[in-house]
Amino acid sequence: MNFEFSEDQNLLRDQARGFLAEHCPPTVVRRVLDNGETMAADVWQKVVEMGWTATTIPEEFGGLGLSYFELVVIAEELGRVAAPIPFSSSVYLATEALLAAGSNEQKSEWLPKLAAGEVIATMAYAEGGGQPSAARLTTSVSGGKISGAKVMVPDAEVAQVAIVAARSDSGDGASLYLVPLDGDGVTLNSVPTVDPTRPHADMVLDGANAELLGGEGQGWSLLESVLDRAAVLFAWEQLGASDACLEMAKEYAMGRYAFGRAIASYQAIKHKLADMYVKNTLARSNAYYGAWALDTNAAELPLAAATARVGSIQALYYASKENIQTHGGMGYTWEFDCQFYYRRSKVLASTIGSEGLWQDKLITAAERSNAA
Repeated sequence: MNFEFSEDQNLLRDQARGFLAEHCPPTVVRRVLDNGETMAADVWQKVVEMGWTATTIPEEFGGLGLSYFELVVIAEELGRVAAPIPFSSSVYLATEALLAAGSNEQKSEWLPKLAAGEVIATMAYAEGGGQPSAARLTTSVSGGKISGAKVMVPDAEVAQVAIVAARSDSGDGASLYLVPLDGDGVTLNSVPTVDPTRPHADMVLDGANAELLGGEGQGWSLLESVLDRAAVLFAWEQLGASDACLEMAKEYAMGRYAFGRAIASYQAIKHKLADMYVKNTLARSNAYYGAWALDTNAAELPLAAATARVGSIQALYYASKENIQTHGGMGYTWEFDCQFYYRRSKVLASTIGSEGLWQDKLITAAERSNAA
């Protein structure tokens, strides 16, 4: 198999990298962090104008109808600059859920708005500590009204609609619902996290309007499918951030002198950079596999997604940590930009489930693959 990107996709990468270098430099991330903004609204608007939110949405619903290879290229470049925008929540999660489970009427209503950036969406399914499951859901729906509580919902404070998992008495024990967040019965409570540039909030629902998305009692199987697809996209975003950490560490090591020599010439620093490169390269290999499985909707997508997810979590955490170490004492200070990637590594590592959860998924998928 040839996992390399096409000439057009590489051109898209170059264009995206140049665009983000101009419109989303570290000063923008720092501005959002220092000022307590919920997102970089100016960057989001420019991203929408570039059509990135419409990448994989079919043309009949106002999208560009491109492949997932184009979307992973964009995800990688957004990760490279630690973009403080709700792209992952709205595109990787909510848009994917609508594409997978929405009726024609729901797609016609929501996908054009998501493509045009008129609406930001998110997904809410976790309700507390431990591994989420259909059996642990307490959120319920009666007469088109939803009540319950969700925790750590990404970008909820800037979203206008959420896709919410609620308890079902049939099927797999759960159903998905479209819930407008600007109506009655919705309360959001901001939750402080290590990365304020990607805000989270607890959500309390008390008789809010809810519209069934997909079949009754099919919610958890749909959710698992959406999370597998999102895992690949998050992996590419994490991979972009990992490469940015390596580049930042290398540049600093080449220019920082100690005892008359660039610190990059010392063996300890060489080992750090080499180990970062090895982990990033392995993560990239797994991410290529995930991108192929996602675009072709291959049967091994659960295995490919879990492999990419675990590899990217490990690569970004290691790269962000060693980048700080390479910068020495100054790497820990507020004035340096190393913090952006360490913060992002911690948040992305738990956004759709922890590394441990995805390791369990990887083992389960591998066992099923071997049994087949």
